[in-house]
Amino acid sequence: QVQLVESGGGLVQAGGSLRLSCAASGRTFSSSAMGWFRQAPGREREFVARISRSGGSTVYADSVKGRFIISRDNAKNTVNLQMNSLKPDDTAVYYCAAEGLLPGTYAYWGQGTQVTVST
Repeated sequence: QVQLVESGGGLVQAGGSLRLSCAASGRTFSSSAMGWFRQAPGREREFVARISRSGGSTVYADSVKGRFIISRDNAKNTVNLQMNSLKPDDTAVYYCAAEGLLPGTYAYWGQGTQVTVST
């Protein structure tokens, strides 16, 4: 079992930055790839970024590539999402998730943190 708690959301103007953090507890953190997802009102949840167990490999959605950076600290059991050049379209609830036994499937989810980008 893995427990995930996100923090760092808030209200920011377009062009600004926010840093989201996700604290993990439970199963060995370093054994799981981690991902960030988001869900805007009236839209389906979408993939944002993924980082491998070691942190050596990252993948981003095209919509955030070049603006967001995912990172992890296995010693502190945290995964972060640095969000730069934010746009109103980035407004959503952001969730971190831990990959399950099958690569690409996410078995554990946090409760989410709201990010609102104003014009």
